[in-house]
Amino acid sequence: MVTEDAAPPPQRSGGPVIDTSVPHSARIWNFWLGGKDYYEADRVMGERILAHFPEIVENARANRYFLCRAVRYLVGTAGIRQFLDIGTGLPTVDNTHEIAQRLAPECRIVYVDNDPLVLAHARALLTSTAEGATDYLDADVRDTDAILARAARTLDLSRPVALMMLGVMQFVEEDGEAYATVARLLQALAPGSHLVLSHPSNALRGERMEEGVRQWNAGGGSPRIVLRTQAEISGLFTGLELLEPGVGSTGLWRPDLHDSGPPYAGDDFGGVARKV
Repeated sequence: MVTEDAAPPPQRSGGPVIDTSVPHSARIWNFWLGGKDYYEADRVMGERILAHFPEIVENARANRYFLCRAVRYLVGTAGIRQFLDIGTGLPTVDNTHEIAQRLAPECRIVYVDNDPLVLAHARALLTSTAEGATDYLDADVRDTDAILARAARTLDLSRPVALMMLGVMQFVEEDGEAYATVARLLQALAPGSHLVLSHPSNALRGERMEEGVRQWNAGGGSPRIVLRTQAEISGLFTGLELLEPGVGSTGLWRPDLHDSGPPYAGDDFGGVARKV
């Protein structure tokens, strides 16, 4: 296992190339969540942001709990059995496939990320029930055609799919490209599909959240991050039927679906919506 104290693993020919000197979002997120899969550069950047915005740890946890609650709803209530999870991050406890297949073993999940360390861990850790399937694609969220073509090897896109986009669209800086990326993915999915999306905002803690993002971008974090307003995040759900309570702090989305403590009004905003 790679940690801030361990030597980097040997880079085998043809395998993923990991630049341990450049902090990366998936590994910093792992640091904030109390994991071990990060390097010294990730720890330094994570602590630098914490100094300006200590609530980021609670934000990260709230976003994780949001994923758990949304998957429980999608499988248990909406009857979804297929998931396309883009911006997977490093495997941890209760990944999408674990929650979904615990409730319905026949669920099929495709993960998408483009961090080499995520790829290395995904190959070893993302297993599946015998009844279902789990796959992993190495791709950027903007490579929509490639994602859809390769996901179709595991998922039946003529049937409803849950498109999971938690904490990924902030890395697409241009608004038009962000909206077009989400729209293109949804266009290829069948009616009855759902979008689960979260995105950091400055709506609650304003300047301190903005300073945390400035620290990230100025420090050479990969990739760069952009904040969006609640209205701009709502725009990512255009054309969909938003489920109650709409777009808001992810920590306040149906907290009764997960015994994760009291609701937390964090700075990640998002929601769940259905394609009709």
